[in-house]
Amino acid sequence: MRLFTVVFRTIFFYFFITISYRMMGKREIGQLGIIDLIVSILIAELVAISIENLFDPIYLTIVPILLLVILEIFLAFISTKDRKLRIILEGKPSLIIANGHINYHEMVKQRYNLDDLLLSLRQKDVRDISEVEYAFLETNGKLSVFKYKPFKLKGSYPMPLVLDGRIEKETLKYLHKNERWLLNMLDNQNVELKDIFYGFYNKSKIFIIKKSKN
Repeated sequence: MRLFTVVFRTIFFYFFITISYRMMGKREIGQLGIIDLIVSILIAELVAISIENLFDPIYLTIVPILLLVILEIFLAFISTKDRKLRIILEGKPSLIIANGHINYHEMVKQRYNLDDLLLSLRQKDVRDISEVEYAFLETNGKLSVFKYKPFKLKGSYPMPLVLDGRIEKETLKYLHKNERWLLNMLDNQNVELKDIFYGFYNKSKIFIIKKSKN
């Protein structure tokens, strides 16, 4: 009887967790953010406890899992509307290499050491840091690498200036520009800051995607 209960709970939670993750819209583990990873760990612990404690009602596990799923979906929805909350929950990409130079200050801030950087570069088939024009540490912990073009010609990587109507001050600092310069550029295009969904700087020009009015 105990064996049957263990088998039943294992199969039940297999399909239940699969459906739960489908509801959350998650992909592979390597793409999970911090909040998603925490939810995954908690769900795994709850299921393990339920399988071990055979005499506890199964709903004592189902209810907390459903609560976690609903909470995750709710936070994901709110974070799409509020960028500040999204940054608090998920963080934002960090510029680790710029124009072939390592940003040591950002590496210390992110507690990302040189061995981690070299390992990630080797996994991207990069033999030498001098081959890299830009490298970003993404919110999921992966390193995005942009190599130099042949003869080390500079690429045309788009630098985000405005996200959800908010100015990216770090980009302005990197470009050696200020907010007044950006606002003047927007005035020239007859665009208000609050109406911009995504604005980026590329090849000395600002490109703008406006928010939908629907």
